[in-house]
Amino acid sequence: MADPRVVPRAEHTLSRRDIDPDALKVLYRLHQGGYTAYLVGGSVRDLLIGRHPKDFDVGTSAHPYQIKKLFRNCWIIGRRFRLAHVRFGPKIIEVATFRRQLAQDEEIVQDGVPALVHAAPSGLAEAGRGADHHLIHHENTFGTPEEDAFRRDFTINALFYDIATFSLIDYVSGLEDLRARIVRSIGDPNIRFREDPVRMMRAVALSARLDFQIDPPILEAIETHRYELARSSPARLLEEYYKILRSGYAERTFRNLAALGLLEPVSTELHQGAGESLWRSLAALDAYRRRFERAPEALTNPVLLASVLVALGLLPVDRWQESPAIGGDGTRRVPIGPRLGSLPLARRDLERLRQLLGLQRRLRDPASSPRARLALAQRSTFQDALTWFEINAGAAGVVDQWRAELSNTDQAAQPAAQVGSADQAIRRRRRRRRHFRPAPR
Repeated sequence: MADPRVVPRAEHTLSRRDIDPDALKVLYRLHQGGYTAYLVGGSVRDLLIGRHPKDFDVGTSAHPYQIKKLFRNCWIIGRRFRLAHVRFGPKIIEVATFRRQLAQDEEIVQDGVPALVHAAPSGLAEAGRGADHHLIHHENTFGTPEEDAFRRDFTINALFYDIATFSLIDYVSGLEDLRARIVRSIGDPNIRFREDPVRMMRAVALSARLDFQIDPPILEAIETHRYELARSSPARLLEEYYKILRSGYAERTFRNLAALGLLEPVSTELHQGAGESLWRSLAALDAYRRRFERAPEALTNPVLLASVLVALGLLPVDRWQESPAIGGDGTRRVPIGPRLGSLPLARRDLERLRQLLGLQRRLRDPASSPRARLALAQRSTFQDALTWFEINAGAAGVVDQWRAELSNTDQAAQPAAQVGSADQAIRRRRRRRRHFRPAPR
């Protein structure tokens, strides 16, 4: 492998002022502890093009339990490969030891540590070992920054920012692709997509979110391997769908996924129903999401599912049917509900979706009594219902009225809560004295 391109601080635009202060604390402490510490991945990419990153991830030469010794607020997670989560309140800074792809027949003797030292993989280009060699089931193990860069998916995601020198480090010509606004695979995309078919969806989502072009070899590989998506974990695919729906670029992404045939292997219903109704629904969802710097908590899974299922005419119903039991001669009761191919839609989310849709008419009713409105606001699905109403109803005045009523209700409840807590404190102070009783002789 060639030496990396190192861009000194004076020649790039990434500033520490734009990096999350807690991520800087992690970087500095790792560096002071004698370890290499880089800001890595999408955060470097986004800062260089003037976007605010969703997350700030750190790569380091320190092993997970060495990281834990430096941070009391650190938790080690993961089974196949250990990651360190450094918590600052609700915020998490993910710290990962530099990794490399495990070579064929290589064994691990302890967490992330190889039994033998191997040279850096030449390739992602070693297609001659057969298709089985490139499946993702191979473990990841500790490596060098160079090896970590080459195991990533796309060149614009493999840029590093070195906290020691404030320089950019580029092993894969990602800076050139960033300037050219192109999504390019690291290595042969045919091999990389066989390793992990979900990378095809990520390439499309990345190009839609950044408004970048997709490299022609990636498009050719997608056409060849798109049915490989069916091999991926359904739960993982559903999580990718949720990420797209929360991105603010769902309409553009799903249009491109449909055009490239990537919806059909995962969800026939979505592939066949992709039309103007779905695009309008996703455009409304995107408009709501872009009002916020980050994805708001109001965009729950039921709300996101509603943006897809309602547009497709796949509404959950409150009915049950008899179905043959698996492995027996009897029957069992199962819910009749919408499906999206192999995607495992949670029954809880579908039930909340049904309830939030059932509340839409009552949200619009101006003649309801204050008591009825208060009772409605106390429903567990009210916030989801109001978010869906705000996204789709186009009635900002009604939403503002509900927000004002909720604010007034919360303000009225606070003094009552304070009085209640004061009464409890008084009662605690007025505990009855215990009288001394001599022990019986």
